[in-house]
Amino acid sequence: MIGDWKSGSTPNRKNIDFYKNGTIPWLLTGDLNDGIIKNIPNKITKLAYTETSLKLNPKGSVCIAMYGATIGKLGILDFPATTNQACCVCSDFKGIGNLYLFYYLKQHKNIFIHQGFGGAQSNISKEKIISTLLPLPPLGEQKRIVSKIEELFEALDHIQSNLV
Repeated sequence: MIGDWKSGSTPNRKNIDFYKNGTIPWLLTGDLNDGIIKNIPNKITKLAYTETSLKLNPKGSVCIAMYGATIGKLGILDFPATTNQACCVCSDFKGIGNLYLFYYLKQHKNIFIHQGFGGAQSNISKEKIISTLLPLPPLGEQKRIVSKIEELFEALDHIQSNLV
């Protein structure tokens, strides 16, 4: 296992005390931006956190959407946050860098979409994400791969900005 995988939940929407003046970030899959997540508009209260199964995911956690139109959408938390049940989160990494995992899952998005099942709203399960095989080079090589990916993205951004 490359890390600790979990999904979130949704506190009862009818209980206003779970949301009114909330201070704990609560990520919905619509907040995933395929990059670093620096802001989450939804918040829950401490009461919601203590009375539900929600867990606080640490900064640096990798999040992936499991349902509907957002399947495979990703994000890396820039601060601790909880998530709803449509989001699968990996933290406490073992032998893998969070950026390496992020980029691998990102390139795997179309496969996840194809694996989606269900009626009105297609979805993938946490188990499918966890059982996805991925090449796992040593951490030093992972860092070199991430560095090269980011160097190429930076070059592409530069090219695009000069096209305008």
